[in-house]
Amino acid sequence: MTDDRVTQTPHTTIIERRGGGGGLLIGAAILVAVLVAAYFVLMRSDSETAKNNAITSAAQSVEKTADKAGGAIDSATK
Repeated sequence: MTDDRVTQTPHTTIIERRGGGGGLLIGAAILVAVLVAAYFVLMRSDSETAKNNAITSAAQSVEKTADKAGGAIDSATK
């Protein structure tokens, strides 16, 4: 009779998981969306400031004109 000799060697299987880059793509898209939103918020704020400055300037111009007219009326009545 022959003795069957079976030798088993232990082995380790290593499975590496690598992403396909989908998370990076989504992160970049979110970053771009945030930057675009920030740009529009800042531009709106600048627009509001410019509008307020224009209104203030116009009001000051009207005030100066009214003062001149008032002075002219006072001078004419004396």
